[in-house]
Amino acid sequence: MSLFVLSVVGSDRPGLTQALAAAVLSAGGNWLESHLSRLGGLYVGSVLVELAAHDVEGLRTAVRSVDAHGLEVRIAPAGEADGPKGEALRFSLVGQDRPGIVNQVTGVLSGLGANIETFKTGVSAEPHSGAPLFTLEAELRLPPGLAAGKVQDALEAISAEIMVDVSVSPAA
Repeated sequence: MSLFVLSVVGSDRPGLTQALAAAVLSAGGNWLESHLSRLGGLYVGSVLVELAAHDVEGLRTAVRSVDAHGLEVRIAPAGEADGPKGEALRFSLVGQDRPGIVNQVTGVLSGLGANIETFKTGVSAEPHSGAPLFTLEAELRLPPGLAAGKVQDALEAISAEIMVDVSVSPAA
């Protein structure tokens, strides 16, 4: 069996997840993991599918019918799954929204060699003032030899500049 990642994007409407699930099943695939959501008025996400390598053309055919419903689907072979190396951290950030927060935070993480394994951001209204409040939640994998304290220090070093509160803790 082989693993494939389906990347999807299209106009959001009822039935898209079911159409995608039916295409996977009709090709003999097994739906393993997914991250699907409404973003900017679109239905977007990714699905990890297990499938016999010789059935991938059947999946491509089945996906064409989903494309006909307005959902663009791309299929890519999944990469080799290396076991986790290094410490796993949970990282969160909250502060008034402004351009550049994600760029600065990811620049620090990249500079340290930390791998971002999950990354979720959002903007909501601050309860008292109604000002835009930016939130970020991520899970990181540190390279061997990089201590969590060094990550915390590096993020706190930019927190005043970008006016955010940062929290780093071991991932569960």
